[in-house]
Amino acid sequence: MPARPLPRLPPEPPPTVMEALRKRVAGPDLPAFGVVFALRLAAQQVDNAITDWMADTAGTPARFQILALLWASGVSGVPHKDIVQALQVTRATVSGLMGALERDGLVTSTVDRDDRRNLNANLTPRGRAILEQAIDANLASLRGAFATLAADEQEMLTSLLQRLRQGFIAVRDNPGSKR
Repeated sequence: MPARPLPRLPPEPPPTVMEALRKRVAGPDLPAFGVVFALRLAAQQVDNAITDWMADTAGTPARFQILALLWASGVSGVPHKDIVQALQVTRATVSGLMGALERDGLVTSTVDRDDRRNLNANLTPRGRAILEQAIDANLASLRGAFATLAADEQEMLTSLLQRLRQGFIAVRDNPGSKR
């Protein structure tokens, strides 16, 4: 499948918007706008690239996440509710994804022996093969995407993104607080 063209978003808003922001926002606060614009653009491009990479293997990033979760668990199986929690999506979303994965023969779901209200998911041999193919096929793309960053820079970027994420969570959970 040919890669779909990535959207050509500008790295920042139009000059007129930036000028209006410079007039409205105090000096030290203005760089945060630039960070948000750059981060959103990068996130969209990363998401588009990963979606394209997954199309020929696992299908979608969400399917890959489920397959990887089951693969990492070994043979023990994973309760559907744990998949919901791991993906941070609704039960309905996981039900739809699991239904499609089951139809494709990549996973099976069985009723929990101890609590019949719960389902446990297991990876089939075909699902394991698809997941391992996805890992191998996309490793070269990941290497290429991160080629411009040394290992310590990748670690620093990860740390910064985690701190940024925590800052956004803190503001979300306490919107009246000033940072």
